[in-house]
Amino acid sequence: MSLSPSQSVVSDSEAAMTIPRSEYPRPDRDRSDRWLTLNGEWDFTADGIAAPITVPFAWETEASGIHQSWLERGEYRRMIQPPADWAGSRTVLSFGAVHHRAIVRINGIVVGEHIGGYESFEIDVTDHVTPGADAELAVEVEAPADKRSIPHGKQRSIPRDDYDGVSFTPTSGIWQTVWLEARGSSYAETVELRGDSLTGIDIAVTVVGIADGSPTVTARLGNAQVSVVLHAVENRQYRGRIECAEPRLWSPADPHLYRVEVTVDDETGAPDRVVATTGLRRIEVRGEQLFLNNARFFMRGVLDQGYWPATGLTAPDAAALREDIHLARGLGYNLVRKHLKFEEPLWLHEADMTGMLVWAEPACPSRFSPEAADAFEAQLPAMVERDGNHPSIVVWGLYNEEWGLDWDIPGSPARAEAAVRAYDRLSALDSTRPIVENSGWSHVKSDLVDWHYYEPDLARWKRAMAEIALGTRETFPVRLAPDFTVDKSLYGSEDFPRNGIPIVNGEYGEGFTSLERAWHLRWETQEMRRHDRFAGYVYTEIADVEHENAGLLTTDRRVKEWGGCVPSDVNAETVLVLDVIPLTAGADIEPPTTPLVFDVHISHHGAHGLSGTMHAAWARAGSPIDPVPDRPDFSARPVRVRPFEISDAVTVEVPVREGPARLIVWFADDSGSVVARSFLDAAEVEPPNRRGARPGEFVDAPRPGVD
Repeated sequence: MSLSPSQSVVSDSEAAMTIPRSEYPRPDRDRSDRWLTLNGEWDFTADGIAAPITVPFAWETEASGIHQSWLERGEYRRMIQPPADWAGSRTVLSFGAVHHRAIVRINGIVVGEHIGGYESFEIDVTDHVTPGADAELAVEVEAPADKRSIPHGKQRSIPRDDYDGVSFTPTSGIWQTVWLEARGSSYAETVELRGDSLTGIDIAVTVVGIADGSPTVTARLGNAQVSVVLHAVENRQYRGRIECAEPRLWSPADPHLYRVEVTVDDETGAPDRVVATTGLRRIEVRGEQLFLNNARFFMRGVLDQGYWPATGLTAPDAAALREDIHLARGLGYNLVRKHLKFEEPLWLHEADMTGMLVWAEPACPSRFSPEAADAFEAQLPAMVERDGNHPSIVVWGLYNEEWGLDWDIPGSPARAEAAVRAYDRLSALDSTRPIVENSGWSHVKSDLVDWHYYEPDLARWKRAMAEIALGTRETFPVRLAPDFTVDKSLYGSEDFPRNGIPIVNGEYGEGFTSLERAWHLRWETQEMRRHDRFAGYVYTEIADVEHENAGLLTTDRRVKEWGGCVPSDVNAETVLVLDVIPLTAGADIEPPTTPLVFDVHISHHGAHGLSGTMHAAWARAGSPIDPVPDRPDFSARPVRVRPFEISDAVTVEVPVREGPARLIVWFADDSGSVVARSFLDAAEVEPPNRRGARPGEFVDAPRPGVD
């Protein structure tokens, strides 16, 4: 549908009712006093198609109204009309993201072109539009079916990717918000804020606009009435710093944001004004440990691919986008690894406001070539420029599992050099956060050693965790295809240090059913918490995506059957570690015929130590573990727990319990508050034939420094 002049501008109330994703898309860099959404119906033409399309949804999605894959070209058209009161201002056309190549025309004249399907970009169209008058906006999009040499993340390709089995429906065309903004005759094109000093905010602003004169650029700190005039440096940049008289640090516990108002005044018209946000926050690597604001920090993360059933990579509405942050927190996580996707600034702003930490990373190509490596690196400046102000981002990721490097860093100097070059380029853009150059394995230059390991055998998993922590294991099996498994190494070269760098899990999880996945979550996570050398983990994943049923939640974010597992207990600051190798989901042990005796440890990652008492009690099979039983069958002597040190063993002994039952184990502090809990399900089962320790056996697991 083409818009007539009378339809080209709608009121705020009409927009809220009729236009999808009508909220202002950049609350972190706010110019919402003078903007106009261009979301809604556009005319769309493609191969054999002439129909309306709903922006900002990819043409493969149901929400777009087109719902067709493998269109390699399409053209969008609509009428636009900047408001009459924008006269004298610059008019900027902004795109959240368009996959993959966009050619933008106004009234038939090319005004800009952009390549890169995940980056935001903008075009100053002042000379091509007249406030109060109509203009035709057209966006021609090329989205190649063969995506292997371009950054495309989890989008499916033709020919097939090497990892087609974990790829999803492509995302083509305009898939994030499109809008117009009015800005001053000279305006802040970029605003960089950094608060890692913890005492003030360093500010860098790039100004564009009129050619003559030197504008005055000022920065004012929120309501504090503290302002500074930024000084001009080369390349249209202005720099300065605002000291905070009483610094209030940003943290998950207190996610305090500072609002910095940047004004550009060239004395030719109304000054340009933008309000950006950031926090005073420092993330550091110190030896093998992570520190957040000078306090030791343990990463309890979950992978999030940011897909929705009817809308693909685009959230159906702002509420759904924000809600994913709160769902992750409700599951006990303090970090989200946003996988192979620049997520919308609205989501990152929600993370900033709520204190959720973020591991951010770009999309990868899937096959290596010098051109593919260049295309991958070309995203990095846009990523840092758009998202670098967010205090929630504490890790930058780069390549994932050697995708785009042909799974061959160890055997190819050119591929290893591509990973090193990407690290160096990102570090030059932003050195305030740790960088992972190739998440999963084969590290050649990285601030974290992370590993992806999927293991169905819990005895083997337990042994591998101990050996990785001790440093006696460097490899683990990775299934690259149904009939092709290889041993991957943590390290891509002999020169990479074997100690002195934090070791974190970047992906894990196992099981086919919801019950099995929750069971593996419970037992695999506790084994990582057993070893103090590890600095964190990332579970795969928060929600299902299409055929990939690995989520704790369904694709529409409903809770699954967890078999009594409470993810927020598994991922808590304080957890119990049971010296057990369990039998199978729903039957951790067989019903004991003699009193049951086993050891329990406590892993605590709080700022201060704890003291309290371990308890255990039998309950009927399937009983909830919250609240815990009123009367324990066992209470241990008081135990003291130091932060980031696995506690000494507490030996639990409970009487015989016939038939199926659930043993609930919990630790209560000196005030009686329950701070950690777990459970054992007892049921008759025929143990599977497994190698290694016998399932269901109570063992003393090896730990670094313990025989």
